Amino acid sequence: MQPTLHTDELEIWIDAVRQGETEKYELIVRAFQQPIFRYCYRLFANRQDAEDAVQDILVKAFQSLDQYRSTGSFQAWLYRIAYRHCLNVLRRRRIHRQVMRIFRPETVAASPEQELDDRLYHPSLAKALSELTPEERSLLVLRAFEEKSFAEIGAILQTSPNALVKRLQRIKKKVQKSMNIKEDMPWKDSKLPMNTKI
Repeated sequence: MQPTLHTDELEIWIDAVRQGETEKYELIVRAFQQPIFRYCYRLFANRQDAEDAVQDILVKAFQSLDQYRSTGSFQAWLYRIAYRHCLNVLRRRRIHRQVMRIFRPETVAASPEQELDDRLYHPSLAKALSELTPEERSLLVLRAFEEKSFAEIGAILQTSPNALVKRLQRIKKKVQKSMNIKEDMPWKDSKLPMNTKI
């Protein structure tokens, strides 16, 4: 079960880790491992890839802890590391697939684990998500699945909340078109930034 964490308590743990009490990092890992895993899993649609990514992200965060500034949000800082890591993995994977198609154009059979992951995802949604750029997919996952506010996403992606609203509207239209549905998408945008019109 994920522990409830207050900002003051988190900052104490971070300071302790910086001062050499590295065992306190386990408390930070326990607090953020599940949310980061959910984020990665929805981006990769593969459990093993998500688990590997979470380990890499948490190690990178530990190694970069001196770069974190307590004036910001630790969660946004950690998601920013996750975002960059996942985008790099997805880009490398896309390049690898393109190269492999040149040398081995025949279809490769899916592993049993991949088939299970495919069944967990609705095929038309999985197809629609695969047609988005990694950046678009990340924004959609943070908003629709992780239910982050536009302010939180803005802090993670270092973009203004109002710009994100417009980008999300375009992404929704792409997903609707890909899934061939006419009605609005099933997620709501009830937490829009102030002075935002859709």
